[in-house]
Amino acid sequence: MDSKNPDSSWNIAGLVSRNRIALLACLVALLSYAAARLGGTLEILPEAEWPFWPANVLVVSVMLLVPRRIWPLLLAAALSSFALYNLQKGVTVDSILWLAVADTVEILTAAFALSYFFDNLPQLSGVKALAKYSFFAGILAPFTGATFGALAAKSNYWTNWRISFLSEAIAYFTVMPAVLGWIARVRSGLHHARAQYLEATVLFAAIISISGFVFVSRWSSTLPALPFLLVPFLLWSALRFGSAGAGTAASIVAFMSVLGAAHGRGPFTGTAAINNVLWLQLFLLSTAVPFMVLAALVEGHDQDEKVLRESERRFRLVADTAPVLIWMSGTDKKHNFVNKGWLDFTGRSMTDELGDGWVSDVHLDDAQRCLETYTASFDARVDFEMEYRLRRSDGEYRWIVDYGVPRFDSDGIFCGFVGSCVDITERKSSEKSLQALTGRLIHAQEEERARIARELHDDFSQRLALISIGLGQLWKILPESDVEERARVHEILKETGELSSDLHALSHQLHSSKLEHVGLASAIAGLCKEITLKYRIAAHFTACDLHRDIPKDLALCLFRVTQEALGNVVKHSRASSAYVELGANETGLSLRIRDDGTGFDATTVNPNAGIGLIGMHERIRLVGGRLGVTSELMRGTEILVEVPFHSSPDEVKAKVQTAGR
Repeated sequence: MDSKNPDSSWNIAGLVSRNRIALLACLVALLSYAAARLGGTLEILPEAEWPFWPANVLVVSVMLLVPRRIWPLLLAAALSSFALYNLQKGVTVDSILWLAVADTVEILTAAFALSYFFDNLPQLSGVKALAKYSFFAGILAPFTGATFGALAAKSNYWTNWRISFLSEAIAYFTVMPAVLGWIARVRSGLHHARAQYLEATVLFAAIISISGFVFVSRWSSTLPALPFLLVPFLLWSALRFGSAGAGTAASIVAFMSVLGAAHGRGPFTGTAAINNVLWLQLFLLSTAVPFMVLAALVEGHDQDEKVLRESERRFRLVADTAPVLIWMSGTDKKHNFVNKGWLDFTGRSMTDELGDGWVSDVHLDDAQRCLETYTASFDARVDFEMEYRLRRSDGEYRWIVDYGVPRFDSDGIFCGFVGSCVDITERKSSEKSLQALTGRLIHAQEEERARIARELHDDFSQRLALISIGLGQLWKILPESDVEERARVHEILKETGELSSDLHALSHQLHSSKLEHVGLASAIAGLCKEITLKYRIAAHFTACDLHRDIPKDLALCLFRVTQEALGNVVKHSRASSAYVELGANETGLSLRIRDDGTGFDATTVNPNAGIGLIGMHERIRLVGGRLGVTSELMRGTEILVEVPFHSSPDEVKAKVQTAGR
């Protein structure tokens, strides 16, 4: 059959859908008629109509659960049931029409407003959501319905408007939160919590019993303080079951109290019945609203806790699966969390690592420095980065880099620190190998410079000197009549002298004999003098008194840095003056070189500047020093070097070997 009619499956699906819609419309009609009859049983006196009318609220609740396209059908079914009930009650046709208009306006106002502002199903999980619900469902919808509904009554308009408004408002604060609240709980899977359902059954049975005793029993009218018996149970329902529980409990109280008043029982009976209706409605409203607020606060708190638990769960999942070591500390500076990666790395338990227990894993030579850095950064609330050795589960100490940042809550209150650690042992080994290679290359470069300088001085300079002597003798033996030949030889002799001077200067640049014989200060002073004479740049040098001998490696390093820096001043800065300052204290040397040239961007490296800044950094790093460069365009450049006395290559090597042991 499907092959002959491809659309048959669609027709069957459409038929099933139409049947379901028709069945739903019939159920709404029956529910509306039953709700109308229930409201009719709560009629206290003809001129007061119904102090509590739940029918419209039930229709709105159903409409919020279904697509908007079937709203007209459901509304028509509900209005038909209301009209049938009113005809049976003997209500006039014009009053039925006014009631139909009032119900239509109220139901559509509530349905459209709530579906738009709450995404179909209201969730009263918070004071903000409850305030929005109260305006649209508790005020606006009853207001529009009462405005037209009061015209259906033959008595005083404003009295009927007041009763109609309050009766609808009470229903929106009792019946609707109960219906939608329990539906939301079922949808969220809470229907599996059988213990909660049992607790709810006991709770609401108790509320029904106490409400019957307070409002319906023959003792109720003589004991006006009895309604206070319900307060603990109303609190119980709001705290344990949220808006669903508070709405259900308030609905039971509303029904029982109105039922008792309709039969002349309870505290809301007497001679002035119309005033008793007002007091009854105000009592119900003041009973429902505060407990709904409490329920909204509880649900909002539960929602926040749920979000927080989910956030913590995600954090722990990410932390435990991250390929790094993660830790957290509180405001007391003690660790209160380490991730699974940390525990796997150290092979210890969470209890062992929390508090100050993690320090026992740190190498003894690094522990004090590590704690000082951590404490100083913690007190200053600033980020830190430190390297130290941490013992692995197999007993081997591994180099790690630890990054820590302060944590603050949404109000800006300091909560502690969080950090992550990465194993950099292989990187440290590579850096050490690279540093050793760099040192060997620089040493080989210096040896090659010295060899070339010796060749230039001892060989080429001597050979040029012999050539100059020969040219001088040739010039003397040439007859004076050979003017052109004598002039040519004299010119060659002059060029040979200049070449010899250039070779001598180049030899000195490659390997300064002054540095070996008269020391660093004199060598730098001579270098500044040469720059001043040769390039017309005023190079000023100042030095403090050096009270101890400078190791050769430090002296050579600072001389080469000065040489490179002044060379860059000559080539690139267009400066008119330069300043070199050499200082010393008990711990090390400092060298400052500055000029008044054009400057440059210190974040980039000029590949045309020889070894340049990279070479300077490498030389300074080999002797354990620090180099800083400050430069601004058109405002000159300043280079600051600081090197310790104890960081010669041999001493550094010995220190590294000792630390490794």
